[in-house]
Amino acid sequence: MNRREIVPGIEWVGAVDWDRRLFDALIPLPDGTSYNAYLVRGRDRTALIDTVDPTKADTLWAHLEHVERIDDLVIQHVEQDHSGLAPAVLARYPEVRILATPKAQAMIADHLGIPVERITPVADGETISLGGRTLRFLHAPWVHWPETMLTYVPEDRLLFTCDLFGSHLAMSGLFASEAEHLEESAKRYYAEIMMPFAKTIRGHLEKVRKLDIAMIAPSHGPVHDKPERILAAYEQWVNGEPKNLVLIPYTTMHESTGKMVHHLIEALAARGVSSIPFNLPVTDLGAYAIHLVDAATVVFGTPTVLVGPHPNVVLIAALTAALRPKLRHAAVIGSYGWAGKAPETVQALASGLSAEWLPPVFSRGTPTSETLAALDRLADTIAEKHQSLET
Repeated sequence: MNRREIVPGIEWVGAVDWDRRLFDALIPLPDGTSYNAYLVRGRDRTALIDTVDPTKADTLWAHLEHVERIDDLVIQHVEQDHSGLAPAVLARYPEVRILATPKAQAMIADHLGIPVERITPVADGETISLGGRTLRFLHAPWVHWPETMLTYVPEDRLLFTCDLFGSHLAMSGLFASEAEHLEESAKRYYAEIMMPFAKTIRGHLEKVRKLDIAMIAPSHGPVHDKPERILAAYEQWVNGEPKNLVLIPYTTMHESTGKMVHHLIEALAARGVSSIPFNLPVTDLGAYAIHLVDAATVVFGTPTVLVGPHPNVVLIAALTAALRPKLRHAAVIGSYGWAGKAPETVQALASGLSAEWLPPVFSRGTPTSETLAALDRLADTIAEKHQSLET
């Protein structure tokens, strides 16, 4: 996509990555992504807000081909998909002033090799004038690193938010009003990256709400030209109550655990409880994370490998805890051959969850009528605990 004007004097100069399908060697990108950089011009100074991933360096240079001078490079977040070309920008525009939070100074030196003395720290609320256009810096730690900040241009009512309010979504248009399925992409992004910091984000949302905002420009995905849509979505994801929904991530080896999972699905449905199974060998982890935003209960299903849970369940238990969803209840079901401690191990791996652990249900080999009756009792318990939740 060619450089695009957002408002007169402010342009998108980023890069669209249509083909990327994995982020951080973990996060699936079914719709690609973008790395958004923005050029902000005043009468006296020109600022570049963030850079792009180094794999897209040629695109950034093409967009900056006729830009003779950049006075300020604002590094809102040190991860390399945003800041990775900062050393190259410094080489091309040697007089550029790098602006970042005080916490970012040492991190920029560590990650990018730029000397600390080349970086000018900016305080929370500090402003600089570009001449007829102002940049106001708002510290926003833990969205999702400790050094992050936002940049507000009051004259244009435009807020640059780096990862906050972003989405991994490649598209030919610039604005969110042109995007299909935006909320799903943004929710996936929130679930995978922002959900662990929901409590912190709650406070940042309150600060953002006090600003007069016409547009929000994140560093991934489209520019929100109708910002109320994404703000309302975040407020629901952060503050909303969990729903009458059970997630069942599971693996089965000889179908014993699979039979238990499918019996539990039917038992929950008979009691008015929605559930979604995730067969882990073929599961998109992002799809699972999306539903974690809303779920009230998770039930891990695992066969026993040696004496512990299946490795797929080891991963999903640790990942679920790391994402810190609003889950209220958790349980473990599964099977074993001769002995094992799969339930205890899963609970230990997911001990970071703020959830009540319900009694596990395990079968020695093929589930018996007693096993199925125990699953029915588990369904009874979950249904009782979900009584007050909306579907």
